[in-house]
Amino acid sequence: MKHIFILLITIFTAFSLSAQDITGQWNGVLKVQGTQLRVVFNVVKTDTGFSATMDSPDQGANGIPVTNTTFENPSIKFEVANAQIEYNGELKEHEIIGTFKQGGYEFPMNLSRKAIEKEVVNRPQEPIKPFPYYSEDVKFQNLKANISLSGTLTLPKKEGIFPVVVLISGSGPQNRDEELLGHKPFLVISDYLTRNGIAVLRYDDRGVAESEGDFGLATSADFATDVESAIAYLKTRKEINKKEIGLIGHSEGGLIAPMIASKSKDVSFIVLLAGTGIQGDKLLLLQQELIAKVSGVSEAEIKETKDLNSELFEIIVQSDHSRKLKTDLSNKINDILTNQPDFELPNGMSKEEFVSMQVNQIATPWMVYFMKFDPATALENVKCPVLAVNGEKDLQVPPKENLSTIKNALTKGGNKNVKTMEFPNLNHLFQECETGSPDEYATIEQTFSPLVLEEITKWIKIQTK
Repeated sequence: MKHIFILLITIFTAFSLSAQDITGQWNGVLKVQGTQLRVVFNVVKTDTGFSATMDSPDQGANGIPVTNTTFENPSIKFEVANAQIEYNGELKEHEIIGTFKQGGYEFPMNLSRKAIEKEVVNRPQEPIKPFPYYSEDVKFQNLKANISLSGTLTLPKKEGIFPVVVLISGSGPQNRDEELLGHKPFLVISDYLTRNGIAVLRYDDRGVAESEGDFGLATSADFATDVESAIAYLKTRKEINKKEIGLIGHSEGGLIAPMIASKSKDVSFIVLLAGTGIQGDKLLLLQQELIAKVSGVSEAEIKETKDLNSELFEIIVQSDHSRKLKTDLSNKINDILTNQPDFELPNGMSKEEFVSMQVNQIATPWMVYFMKFDPATALENVKCPVLAVNGEKDLQVPPKENLSTIKNALTKGGNKNVKTMEFPNLNHLFQECETGSPDEYATIEQTFSPLVLEEITKWIKIQTK
């Protein structure tokens, strides 16, 4: 479960009565939770002052107008009201020293006239071309959703017939490498498996990179149809053994894989990497509690937050109408704020804006579906071999509660080919870690535990021999 802050793209119009020249290109890098996003402001002089555009090269987005910009030398302020974005800085010779704000969060970001490159992070496991196997960029159709999905199919050799796995990413929009926080775990997994004789299909999530569709409106059930389309595509390839098609799902992907395997005879095995076993609302409460503990939050504050979120989550679980759900959540959050007069709103945000932001974050189609879905309902109907693995220090999908629930559900359904493994000192991304906190993910050089790669590969080879 990954919740990564994403820069919302805007452009702005600047006004200034000062003679100070701020025209030209201003470059910066926004650093958020290990993610680096380049930002470029292009400022030009107009009859009334200045105008500008803002580009985000790493998101492929350029020049869209911003609501308000002021320049009173040396202070510069850019505002994008509908996206709750605000940038405040001071012009100091050839640099703007400032802070980027959004949704109550603040991040330092300086701008320079010089081109700025993102910091190079050391990721020793990332494979380097040329690869000792065949790699092909592919497209396949999801006819149910009427979208085209793009990905990469790697084969041990160009000619031959091979077992194959489809990689299913975790929550949040990700490309075919499941790229996050400077890591590319699916690239590392794909490379390792293909070098060991197993073909791999990985693809961009719908609405991400080269894949079509609207990610924001999709639920786990919608993403499951994308995987079904990937399986259908693989069955058209002469290089694929149609009786040896498996699924490897990480986090939410580990919830989706059983959904498909429970009703498809085309799936011959599944691997759940930190897959969920307990219902979504309970998982989120547990996740929040564990991360808060490792972050040093007091027990009293943890309990208070858990009690409040439990009430909000229960409203979602019991809801059956989206419009009424938003009204009920708004009323509840307003009640909470009324009963907490000392609560400090994020800088510059009204109570109404704060309530609206909270409701919009938790009342999305994906979140509502996730909170209501009980993975056991699918797991009980999975008959193919299953390998479920977790890291001991996974705070997002804790192993104790999830591995046991997964095994119990599979056993209840009569599945006798089930193996669960808990690896010491590994976090949710299967990195060797200290505490398991998500704050560590970006700082760890390792992308994916070699031991887990080896165990997964050995198990798959047993299923496909």
